[in-house]
Amino acid sequence: MLEEGLFERYQPDAVVGLHLLSNFRVGTVAVRAGPLMAEADRFTIVVSGRQTHGSRPWSGIDPILVSARIIDGLQSIVSRRVDLTRSPAVVSVGAIKGGIRYNIIPDQVELVGTIRSFEDDVREGIYADIERIAQHTAQAHHASATVEIQRPTIVTVNDPTLTRRLRPSLVTALGAEQVIEAAPSTVAEDFAYFAQAIPGFYFFVGSTPEGQDLDQVPTNHSPMFDIDEQSLTVGQKALLQVSLDFLAGPAASQ
Repeated sequence: MLEEGLFERYQPDAVVGLHLLSNFRVGTVAVRAGPLMAEADRFTIVVSGRQTHGSRPWSGIDPILVSARIIDGLQSIVSRRVDLTRSPAVVSVGAIKGGIRYNIIPDQVELVGTIRSFEDDVREGIYADIERIAQHTAQAHHASATVEIQRPTIVTVNDPTLTRRLRPSLVTALGAEQVIEAAPSTVAEDFAYFAQAIPGFYFFVGSTPEGQDLDQVPTNHSPMFDIDEQSLTVGQKALLQVSLDFLAGPAASQ
């Protein structure tokens, strides 16, 4: 929509969004000003060795072993080089692809994973560390490695001024005790591009019913994810109140 010029044609004053989340109980909403959700980047590491028979590992270069050492090294980036007290970050390997037979050491292994971060300097430092760890670890084992990083999303930021203006609308709709402060979340949302173009306000709607342990309930992307459908009514009520209050405010009367 942005690429096709929708905001230029209609020139909205603000953009508002919401998302159900199992982390909170039904009836509650969670919001914060400033950075709310992380940027989610994708990295691909291709480790190249030399194929050989599994019975003669010394006659080849094992990219599976190298990949294991790289994965181990990647875990030190966040645990040892990122100041998590200042800015959250995550580096996770999600898939390992390599080999076709139990007794053959392959030529290549591909690792794919995700980086979650909130600040440019932290992000650039993680990129550089991934590159160094992959290439130097591979070199130490006579292999080679290439790294590719893609940035499909950016940090979702709630405009502070708009958040101060619209948070009271959530209180009006649901009550003060039902509106809680959200912690920064390492999930990502392409709503971020809307909020980069114009002031944005995004909040989470709790979907877990009373009586369930919030630490044990299946998360949103679990195959066991379930919701209390009352959360749909809560979200609708909150979004309507926010919209009506905004339209009745100073920007709408000019």
